[in-house]
Amino acid sequence: MLRRFEPVVRYTRGERFFPIEVGPYINACSLWVQTPNQVPIRLVSQGELTVDRLIESRSHGVGAVYYLKFIEPLDLIELARYSFNEAWKSITQPGSKDVFRSGLGRLARVGYGSRLVDALFSVSLLVRGRVPGDTAAAAALAYQRMRSAGARSSYYGRVVRQDGWVALQYWYFYPFNNWRTGFFGANDHEGDWEMACIYCTEDQAVDDPQPAERRLAPCWVAFASHEFSGDDLRRRWDDPELVKVGEHPVIFAGAGSHASYFTAGEYLAELELPFLTPLVRLVDRLQDRWVTTLRQAGAQTNKPAFNVFRIPFVDYARGDGLSIGPGQDEPWQACLLDEQTAWAICYRGLWGLYAQDPIAGENAPAGPVYNRDGSVRRRWYDPLGWAGLDKVPPPDLELHLLSRQREEARANCSSLKRQVAQKSERLHRLGIEAAAIEGRPHLAKTYNEIVGQIDALSKELAGIRQKLTVEQAKLEAFDWHEERLRRGELPSPRAHLHRAHAPSPELDLRLGGLAEAFSAISIGSLMIGIVLLIMFARQYLLIGLAAMVGFILFVEAGFRRQLARLINSLSVGLAIISSLVLLFEFFWQVVVVSVLALGVFLIWENLRELRS
Repeated sequence: MLRRFEPVVRYTRGERFFPIEVGPYINACSLWVQTPNQVPIRLVSQGELTVDRLIESRSHGVGAVYYLKFIEPLDLIELARYSFNEAWKSITQPGSKDVFRSGLGRLARVGYGSRLVDALFSVSLLVRGRVPGDTAAAAALAYQRMRSAGARSSYYGRVVRQDGWVALQYWYFYPFNNWRTGFFGANDHEGDWEMACIYCTEDQAVDDPQPAERRLAPCWVAFASHEFSGDDLRRRWDDPELVKVGEHPVIFAGAGSHASYFTAGEYLAELELPFLTPLVRLVDRLQDRWVTTLRQAGAQTNKPAFNVFRIPFVDYARGDGLSIGPGQDEPWQACLLDEQTAWAICYRGLWGLYAQDPIAGENAPAGPVYNRDGSVRRRWYDPLGWAGLDKVPPPDLELHLLSRQREEARANCSSLKRQVAQKSERLHRLGIEAAAIEGRPHLAKTYNEIVGQIDALSKELAGIRQKLTVEQAKLEAFDWHEERLRRGELPSPRAHLHRAHAPSPELDLRLGGLAEAFSAISIGSLMIGIVLLIMFARQYLLIGLAAMVGFILFVEAGFRRQLARLINSLSVGLAIISSLVLLFEFFWQVVVVSVLALGVFLIWENLRELRS
């Protein structure tokens, strides 16, 4: 089953790490434990760790974090030799699949606000836990030694049957994630688990002579990818965005990050820092109001895609490097993974260095079964819900379930009609009774009680009629949907998507190289300018700051061919500020004039009514 649909993974040139089996990695690691407020303790030394020793039962109290440590940083001589070899390769073999060429800089793709937050994030690396910079080079050399010793490109496959679906999970283990040091991304960390899942239906015919794998029909594919979740993770098998080689879906892996994408391209990913979350939500609401109320960003589809308090990073998933899979540069070695796989089930720790990063980006992940805190991953115990497929019935059950729902709706309609008839008769009786005793003083109390009952019963009857109307509309929808299903019609393959992965579009930048250089130096130059103003011209601090920010704004808009939009936005903003200033300075005069104008308007309207 797994072999029939095993994915093809296409990497970007310059990728250093590819999926391998876990055995050589475990043998190359040491095992550590970090307890609260204590120095880390090495439990098993490097070279002595085996799967059997990894899964041994241990207890170091609440809050203990078990983790593997893959590599020690290189010494200066080894680091210099590695750096020289990499530089020489990029010069002598520019077309090699081992050489990465960056495209348009990520800072040129976003605004100045995002660059400022990015600068703060970069500075934070100096004070928070992180993987040392030369660890990536040491990991690359260790990985090369594993490959030379016979480690092959591998995945761990798992078959799960759930609610009529057959989920084929493909787990990939990478010894290292060098997104930050290798491709200017958000983080580095030892160990990296990625997963793709193919959802199939299975022909349950007992007398079917076909082998089990031939009774499967693929319907959906889901790839794990950064901040995406639920419905946005999956594509239908007939979606034109899903690239396939025969029956093998193609994954375009992010360079260094190993995140999975459906199409080749460069993706702008965002990192949201926990302490900035309130500001992120506030800016999202303001952007929505700017679009929907002031209509300053054109159509809703042109709403700003990025929030200035999220940090942008480019994920290069070009697919122009090594390709692994059936008929590709290298084949897969398939390994089975299930509830009896000891290293997956019995070890709840991290699969690499615990850097004690409060943002967690530099900490290694846990294995395929567990989250970093030791809880079970949803994609392990609920592969359907993880991809938002728990609400979607298998195609071969859909007509049966639809028929049952229609019968339930019909039964509800019959019950509601009976209630309507009973309540209507009761309401008529009360109406007759109220009309008969109205105006009789000795029955005034009874009359008031009946009127109250009439009001309550009338509201209740209106609610029942509303429910009946809804159920009848459902019946019509069920009939229409059944006709479509019997004709073989399907909804759009993208109807379920809320926020689809999409490569970053090419920007129309004037003087491209100059624009990228300006994007790279703008925030740093602004910070230096502020310091110089404070030191040498403090009396002109506000004027100087406004001048520098204005200069950056106009140069940026010029590079992006958006001067007209900038001027329009500034005009609207200044108009709002001016209105607020005038309202503050002349508040009572504005109130008096408004009341007078309102009075004149009312007199005019009333006179018009008399004249007509």
